[in-house]
Amino acid sequence: MPIYLWNAKTRSGGKKKGELEAATSEAVALHIKNMGLIPDKVKKKPKDVSEVFPFLAPKVTIKDLVVFTRQFAVMVDAGLPLVQCLQILADQQENITFKSVLRAVRGDVESGHTFAESLGKHPKVFDDLFVNLIAAGEVGGILDTILNRLAVQLEKQEKLRKQLKGAMVYPATVSVIALACIVLLLVKVIPVFEQMFADFGGTLPGPTQMVISLSNWMQAYIVYVLAGVFAAFSLFAQARTRSPAFRYRTDALALSLPVFGNIIKKVAVARFTRTLGTMISSGVPILDGLDIVAKTAGNMIIEEELQLTRQSISEGKTIAEPLRGSKIFPGMMVQMVSVGEETGSMEVMLTKIADFYDDEVDSAVAGLTALLEPIMMVFMGGSIGTILIAMYLPIFTIADTIT
Repeated sequence: MPIYLWNAKTRSGGKKKGELEAATSEAVALHIKNMGLIPDKVKKKPKDVSEVFPFLAPKVTIKDLVVFTRQFAVMVDAGLPLVQCLQILADQQENITFKSVLRAVRGDVESGHTFAESLGKHPKVFDDLFVNLIAAGEVGGILDTILNRLAVQLEKQEKLRKQLKGAMVYPATVSVIALACIVLLLVKVIPVFEQMFADFGGTLPGPTQMVISLSNWMQAYIVYVLAGVFAAFSLFAQARTRSPAFRYRTDALALSLPVFGNIIKKVAVARFTRTLGTMISSGVPILDGLDIVAKTAGNMIIEEELQLTRQSISEGKTIAEPLRGSKIFPGMMVQMVSVGEETGSMEVMLTKIADFYDDEVDSAVAGLTALLEPIMMVFMGGSIGTILIAMYLPIFTIADTIT
C-alpha cells in the first residue's frame, strides 16, 4: 500500500503532521478525524532515491536485526499483537530497506500468513536460521524466548565475523599502504632524480639503474597495472559466485593457509556449535538444524562435512561418530559433543564449546596481529629504504668526483 504524508490541525489551532500507510487518501483523512484532528493536507509520499535506484538502497545490517529482535521480544512478551508490533517497529525504523521489508511482512501477516512464512519471503534479510527458529517459536508458543535467543545468536555471529575480518584487514591495509608508497615513489619521485642524474652524465650504479628502469616501466604501464588488478578481483569474485568448482577449490585453499586457515576453522567450530545449540534448545529437529547450519557455514568444505554428518545421523549414528575423522572439527570438540549426547545435555555442551572457541578466536587474532606487525613494518621499511639507498648511491659518487 502507498504511504501518505499528512498535515492536520488540532481543535485548539495547533499543527500536527505524520505519515500513514493506507489504501487511499480518503482512508488517511478518516484516520486523522478519528484521532480528533482536522485534516489539512494529505499527499502521497514521494519515492525515495533508493526506490528509483535499488542499488543505492542501504543494506540491512546485523545490528538492525539485533535491535529488531530485542524490541520485538519485549513487545511480544508484553502481549501486543504481531501486526501492531510490526507496525510500530516499521514506523520507527530508520533503515529504508528494512522499513519496507517490515511493512511487507506486516501485510502478509495481516493476510493470514504465519510470521515465519512472511519472513521467509525475504531471504536476503532473514536467513534460514532466523525463519526456522521463528517457526519453532510460533509452534511452541515461546516466540519471545526464541527472539531473545536469536538476538544473542546474531550478536555472537557478528562478533565472530568482526574478529575474522579484523585478522584479514590489518595485513591487507598495511600491504596496500606500502604498495601505494612504493608506486608513488616510482611514478613521482624517481623521475626527478633520473633527470638530475642525466644532467650530470656518467654511468649509474646497478641498483640505481634497476630502480629507474622499474620507474620507467611503472610510468608507462601504471594504468594497465591498476586495470589488471581490478579485473583480477572482479573475475575472482564472479568465478566464486558462478563456479561451484572454483569456489570449492578456493574454500579448500583458505582452510589450508598457514595461521589464517586455523582461525577460519576455529570460527567455523564456534559458529557451528552455537547455531546448532540454539536450534536444538529451541525445539528444531537435529536433522533440520544440521541442514540449516551446513547451508549457512559459508565454506563449501565445512558444508560438505556437515551434510555427511547429517546423512550419518539419518542412518542411526551419533553426531560424534562422523565428526571423529574430520579435518575441520578438532578432537576435543568431538569428545565434548560425545559427552553431551551421552548425558542428554547436548545444547548446554554445544554452548560451552562455542564460548571456548570464541575465546580461542580472540587469542588467535591477537597472536596473528602481534606476528604480522613487525613483518609488515620490515617489508614496508625495507622496500622504501632500498629505493632511497639506490637513489643516493650516484649522489655519493658525484660528491667524490667534485672533491
